[in-house]
Amino acid sequence: MKQKVVDILQKHTTELIDKQMIDVPTHARLGDFTLPCFQFAKKMKKSPTLIAEEIAGNIQDPTIEKVEALNGYVNIFMKRTGFTQSIMNTILYEVNHYGSSNVGGGGVVTIDMSSPNIAKPFSMGHLRSTVIGNCMALLLEKSGYQPVKINYIGDWGTQFGKLLVAYRLWGNEQQVQKAPIQTLLALYIRFHKEAELDDSLNDQGRAAFKSLEDGDLEALALWKWFRTESLKEFQKIYDVLGVTFDSYKGEAYYNDKMDPIVEELQRKNLLVESDGALVVNVGENMPPCIIKKSDGATLYATRDITAAIDRHNTHKFVKSLYVVGNEQSLHFVQLKSVLHQMGYKWADTLQHIPFGLILKDGKKLSTRKGKIILLEEVLKEAIQLAEDTIDEKNPSLLNKKEVAKEIGVGAIIFSDLKQHRKHDIEFDLKKMLQTEGETGPYLQYTYARACSILRKAGVVGEFSVEEVNNHEWEVIKCLEQFPAVVNRATTELDPSLMAKYAVELAQAFNSFYGNVQIVTNSSLMAYRVSLVQSVVIVLEQALRLLGMKAPKEM
Repeated sequence: MKQKVVDILQKHTTELIDKQMIDVPTHARLGDFTLPCFQFAKKMKKSPTLIAEEIAGNIQDPTIEKVEALNGYVNIFMKRTGFTQSIMNTILYEVNHYGSSNVGGGGVVTIDMSSPNIAKPFSMGHLRSTVIGNCMALLLEKSGYQPVKINYIGDWGTQFGKLLVAYRLWGNEQQVQKAPIQTLLALYIRFHKEAELDDSLNDQGRAAFKSLEDGDLEALALWKWFRTESLKEFQKIYDVLGVTFDSYKGEAYYNDKMDPIVEELQRKNLLVESDGALVVNVGENMPPCIIKKSDGATLYATRDITAAIDRHNTHKFVKSLYVVGNEQSLHFVQLKSVLHQMGYKWADTLQHIPFGLILKDGKKLSTRKGKIILLEEVLKEAIQLAEDTIDEKNPSLLNKKEVAKEIGVGAIIFSDLKQHRKHDIEFDLKKMLQTEGETGPYLQYTYARACSILRKAGVVGEFSVEEVNNHEWEVIKCLEQFPAVVNRATTELDPSLMAKYAVELAQAFNSFYGNVQIVTNSSLMAYRVSLVQSVVIVLEQALRLLGMKAPKEM
């Protein structure tokens, strides 16, 4: 609709006009769209008021009801009936394909996401990467890309040397077998507490990891055991969240593939010795990228360089996204710099997708210090609270447990995605589960309410739009925006745009529902029920793109 307005305005001025110049007035009485003319005044050497009057006086178009010039603005009122009929016909014909495009042209986009560390529980800290990455994959797919979701499991590094030392000193095989993740976490936390008093433990940890890299059989056997048990626990979480992956190539997968990369760096004269370590300089104002430590052990950067090259060779991606916290920004600057220096032009397609922290009482969570919130426990509590609410408000609901799961999980996902990913999030489960305000349950309740209307109305025939009141028009304008929101959220890699859109659509629909009689004996019923059907289609798609379920009853 906005593009249509741009095309009409462009016919009546020599100034270049684009969609960014067109605003939506705060008040509906000022029109559906407005063009501020202050931006043209200096070049045209006229007052904004005169420019607006000249443009408004010339516009004649069958899709426009009227045009008003007011205080330097061109206010445009669209002809509601024609647009409403067109938009609803499109939605009801395309159904779940509404908003889809082929912008991506089938190009592959790899998404490095979730990536929890083995031998540690799946904490709330890894939730953000998981749900942000999943939403991006769904948006990219909707826009014609081919997403490849990679769970780059943290299953290698010095921390596993520390865990080996902790297990050998204080571990108990029976306890690990009974409760693997909890026991290993306790050992990891104890190691860091003990290391504060005895720094030699850190040296032992580094030595243990070096032995692991060198293929020590006993160390490898323990590591494989820790990894297998961890993946079993992670899968339980992914099943609840409804998230799947195309690859589980973790850091360890690249352990025997790094030597050729180190040799390539050497061959291209990029490696420099620094305090016994081998590094690549990435700029005067940045620390060098360490490729090999003085003891010969590799680092996270070495594996990431190797993984990036492997992913490009395997997938020939057009983009490669890394959904990783803000604190890793320097690492990805170094990664791109090294790949550029190696001569890989595709390094430009690598993009770090940073996100903020999850805070509890304003403080950062830390696995080392034992300050964590376990996602599995949070999910269980959210689902139980949702079930308690159902027992109270709708005890006869069928599939009560399944619906409670959809509400509880959806509440957690939406609470994360509704804010821009770079912002920190304060964890508050009760707020997440409220059915009023900008929450997941509010959106799901709105969807269920719309489905209830359709059940009550039954089958209606073809509709014609004879008049459109203000409440209906707000819904129509929101529905029309969906393809543009999908495109923008995909382009900007910003799930919060889709979350905000879903709230706006739900609010517009609830205002319509509260002020307009939908199921009536009048000729308006077919049109209004079809409008509800259009909302159901689009809201369900918005929820799906956020990674949420849409229960038909609550």
